[in-house]
Amino acid sequence: MTVSLAGILPDDWRSGRFLGRIDQGDGPVPVLIADGALFDLTPGTATIAGAIDRELTTPAHGRHIADLDAADPRLPDGATLLAPIDLQCIKAAGVTFAVSAIERVIEERARGDASQAAAIRGRLEERVGSGIRSVVPGSAEAAALKAVLIEDGMWSQYLEVAIGPDAEVFTKSPVLSAVGHDAPIGVRSDSSWNNPEPEIVLAISSRGETVGAMLGNDVNLRDFEGRSALLLGKAKDNTASCALGPFIRLFDGGFTIDDVRSADVALTIEGSDGFRLEGASRMSEISRDPLDIAAQAMSEHHYPDGFVLFLGTLFAPTQDRDVPGGGFTHKVGDRVTIASPRLGTLANTVTTSRDAPKWEMGIAAFVRDLARRGLAERI
Repeated sequence: MTVSLAGILPDDWRSGRFLGRIDQGDGPVPVLIADGALFDLTPGTATIAGAIDRELTTPAHGRHIADLDAADPRLPDGATLLAPIDLQCIKAAGVTFAVSAIERVIEERARGDASQAAAIRGRLEERVGSGIRSVVPGSAEAAALKAVLIEDGMWSQYLEVAIGPDAEVFTKSPVLSAVGHDAPIGVRSDSSWNNPEPEIVLAISSRGETVGAMLGNDVNLRDFEGRSALLLGKAKDNTASCALGPFIRLFDGGFTIDDVRSADVALTIEGSDGFRLEGASRMSEISRDPLDIAAQAMSEHHYPDGFVLFLGTLFAPTQDRDVPGGGFTHKVGDRVTIASPRLGTLANTVTTSRDAPKWEMGIAAFVRDLARRGLAERI
């Protein structure tokens, strides 16, 4: 069987360069799509991290695998599409849109109880919504709004990272744990209020250079994080809870950070129960510039293999699914599709983290596999 890339790659894929990983049964292989063809990059590097850091990202650095049919591009026979990263740290920024800030405060005030969300949402939107939409985080106006909200008893730790000088940046998932397009994506089996978070994700080198972007699903457990922000790790980091893909689109003359700044990200959820939900996230409404968030993520750190950075989401599903006032939560079997015109489509089917395929290729297994294939020196 061959995997069709039609509908996964963006319409203008023939004019761009795309980094990804495939597995044909013998272990992960970094690949490049460029000039209408697929190239194996292992002659120069065995990892996506190495390709980015050593700038081995043109056809000249790879071995030609196949020309891709313009109308129906396909992977080689038996190849599986993996998450397009390997050794990079997986970081994420939260509360970067006004809507997500309000939703985090709702979770906090509802103590993770979805049935209280609708009433709290109405009060907060009236009192807080317009204010946090109109100020630049870290500005004098933001500081003045903070003072007013504190005096009014409306302050929250989530509003601090929404309009304060420091962005919320956290580690989403361990190295090598991300799943790719069409893989099952997991929510905890003991969560009763959760949602997808469709986002654009930046790819950043060890030097702090932003080199490209991809799509991501930063699955979130609203009940856990709502009970306590200290449960963020439990809400965010679970087996199969981080999806990335389908490919990293590299920046070039035809695709730049400005395309990220102006991108629209569409979300569709289709349940086996007939439920359907559609939404969109517009990057033009982000409260912090993507490169500022990247700089804050880099901060005083050093990532020797680079990192990727979820930029946050505007989308927070509030549509009732089962009962009035009950809001939205995932069910096993939901098909979650995230799409953006210049980045393609990332689709995954929801399962529980308990029942998702076991994550087995950690760092030790990855290095052993490269050694077995004679590629360890090309990391």
